[in-house]
Parts: sequence; structure tokens; C-alpha cells
Amino acid sequence: MAAQIHAALRDAIRDGRLAGGARLPSWRDLATQLGVSRGTVREAYERLIDEQLVVGMGAAGTRVAERIAMAPAAERAGETPLLPELYHDFETSPLSFQMGVPAQDAFPYALWSRIMARAARAAAAAPVGYPDPRGHPDLRREIAAYLAIARGIRCTPDQLFVTAGFSGALGLIIRALRLEDATAWLEDPGFPLTRTALRLARMRVAAVPVDSDGIDVAEGVRRAPHAALAVVTPGQQAPLGVTLSLERRLALLDWAARTNAWIVEDDYLSELQLKGRAAPALASLDRDGRVLHVGTFSKTISPALRLGFLVVPPELTTVFGEAAACLAPAPAAVVQRAVTEFLAEGHHFRHLRRMKRLYAARQEAVLAGMRAAAADANGRRVVRVDAAGSLSVRVTLPDGTKDTDVALHALPFGLAPVPLSPWYAPWYADEPRPSGLLLGTTNLYERRLASDCARLIELVDRYG
Repeated sequence: MAAQIHAALRDAIRDGRLAGGARLPSWRDLATQLGVSRGTVREAYERLIDEQLVVGMGAAGTRVAERIAMAPAAERAGETPLLPELYHDFETSPLSFQMGVPAQDAFPYALWSRIMARAARAAAAAPVGYPDPRGHPDLRREIAAYLAIARGIRCTPDQLFVTAGFSGALGLIIRALRLEDATAWLEDPGFPLTRTALRLARMRVAAVPVDSDGIDVAEGVRRAPHAALAVVTPGQQAPLGVTLSLERRLALLDWAARTNAWIVEDDYLSELQLKGRAAPALASLDRDGRVLHVGTFSKTISPALRLGFLVVPPELTTVFGEAAACLAPAPAAVVQRAVTEFLAEGHHFRHLRRMKRLYAARQEAVLAGMRAAAADANGRRVVRVDAAGSLSVRVTLPDGTKDTDVALHALPFGLAPVPLSPWYAPWYADEPRPSGLLLGTTNLYERRLASDCARLIELVDRYG
């Protein structure tokens, strides 16, 4: 038994599953877990110490030796990048032009740390029992109040479900409504992750073009008249930034009511409208109970929370409650409690007010920087630069430019533009998908902005 324990730990250390500095369980704890004597575990540990794979540190425990050099995890496991056309890496500081993350330098960390500490204490002292799978009741009440004020949605806490971000809400919708094998409308261009998610759920995806008024409902009816679902971003279309017109909103609601279809409103930017007033939520116009409103705190607080919410029509609360309890319960209680206090004490609205001013200034700075860099390039590769919604800038590239190559070669320079072509439906037969780059404007490094813009234009010229 000692030899088996020694071999298992040795292999785990050598292939990197136990990293340098990792603390091993005590002799007693591991012996209890494995059902062996402490002497057996001690013998295995002593052999590892003799081989200089671990270090005995007395009261500090037994730890893996720091000097053991291992290959990177991706190299050891032969892992392929996950959704490389959307994400360049996970759990790292944001790079220049990276999309989908709020401003790291402007977040109230000290305040949030105090709130999280109080939430952790409250969660630890809470009764030991199963939490409400729909989400903490206090958080659902706060979200309902927030939606009434900011988005014009009239709903009760019973209609609200706390989810693991937009992905968690979409999965809950598909399962609760049993939409597998049905057809879904998806905006073209539209969020690639949503397209992939629908296909993983065995749904057929009908690409519906977007113009200056938003999704073309008449074209959607022509392409897929019997679709059971439409996923739309009516507030600020992703990635073009247009707002769904009132005429199109009414047409979409009428189509859903006539055909008993469902509409998923992805309100991904919520009220983060930098100019003028944010358009009301599509759900605020729904009189037939066909809209499922989804929002998150990813763009306003942090995507690391993995916290979102779903509003369903009153008649669907029971079926969604059962699906949530069995398949997709709400995330951890500590995060829910923290967000509850952040909302209840008014911190969320104050933070949004500051972020709107900051993001407006940063978007203008990126627009000016990219236009100046393009002009300095003497027209070698003509590009067009436009605002795309509140948190990004769209760079339209010359015909024949492969935007995925430009984005890939930008990463070593600390730049993370998102290629536009993957946002379009992949089944164009004869015509190429539009080529462009989406530049996030939330995390701006002012000292490097001019050089970052110039570098990006240089890469467009080099790899176009």
C-alpha cells in the first residue's frame, strides 16, 4: 500500500497535476481517507522526501518541491484552445481591445471586498440546508425592483430565476420548454457562442439578417416560418450596435404570438447606453407572455461572478422552477448575497453612472486613435472605423483581409481584437463573410493607446 501511494503521488507531481508548493494532506487525514494506517502514509511520504519531490515543513505541512519543473498544462494534456475565435485565454488580466470585460481599473475593489466578506460570514452562519434553486429570495426581489426602474419590466420575484450567466439561462430555457430538435432564429451577425450553444442542444439554427432597424422579421418568417425560438439582442445588437426599431419589435412580438414561438431577449448591455436614454426592454412590450428576458452582471460588475437572471411569464414559473431545481440550480450563495447588498445599498446605480462617463470617453479615445493611425498609414490598407454599441469599436477591413489571422498575430503584442467574420453564419456558399475587427474600449491603457492603434493598423497591412 505504501508503494502504491508513493507511486500515485510521484506520478501526479511529475506530470504536473500537483504543482510546486501544493500542500499534501496530513498523514492522519490521508490515512483516514484511504482507509490505511498512518504508518503506511508516512512511509510513502518519506520516500517522496528522499527523492526530493516533496519537502517536510513541520507545522506548515508537507508540500511539493518548488523546483520541480513541469511542462505547461496545455502542453502536457495536448489541450486545444477553447473557442479560440472568441477567447484568447481565461482568468487573466484584460489585454488592450479585449471585449466582454468591464474596466478593471475603475471597479470599487475595496467596497466589493468588504461586501464579499460580509456575505461570506452571513452564508457561513446561515442554516445548513438546501438553498432555493431559483435563487436567494432577497436577490430576486432586488433584481425585480431594478428591472422596474431601469428596464421598464413589470415582474414579481416569483418570475425571476438566478442563473450561471447567459449560458445558464439559455440552457434552462431550452430544457424547461423542451426545445431540443426545434428551429431557432439567430441574428446574422450574432454571438458565436449562442450559435454553438443552440447546436449543442440539437436545435437547427436559421440565420436571420440584421440591418439598420435590427433583425429582419419578414426575412425570418420567409426562411423559417415554423421556428420555435428567436434569440435577439434588441437593446444594442451584438455586434453591430443597432437598436431594434419599434416597428420590428411589434412585428417580432406579433410573429411569436401567432405561431406560439418564444423570444429570448439577450439584454447583455442592460442600460449601458452611453448616448441618450437606453431603449426599453422588449419584455416591457410583451402582452402575450412570449418573451423570456435574460440579463447578467458580467458587463456591469464582473464576468467572474458567472451570475445572471431570467424573467419568465407568470404561467411558466412552475415548469421553470422544477427545471431549475433538477437541472440548473442558482450559483453559490456567497456571490448572491454580495450582489444583493450591492444592489440594495445603491452601489450598482452609482457604479453605472461613473462607468457611463468613463466608457464614453474611452470609446471616443479609441475611435480617434484608430482613425489617426489609419490616416498615418498613407492609405496602404484602407479601413473604416465606427462605434459599435456602447463598449466597442468596429474596424471594417479591406476585401480579402483575413481578420482571424490579424487577431491571432496581435496577441503576442498584448492586443486582443475580436475577428468579426465568425459572428456571421458559416454557410455562405459563394460570397465571403464580411471581414473586420471588434475592439473593446472598456480597458484603455492611455500611454500605449497611440502605439497600440498603430501596431494594429500595421498588422492589418502585413497580414491583409
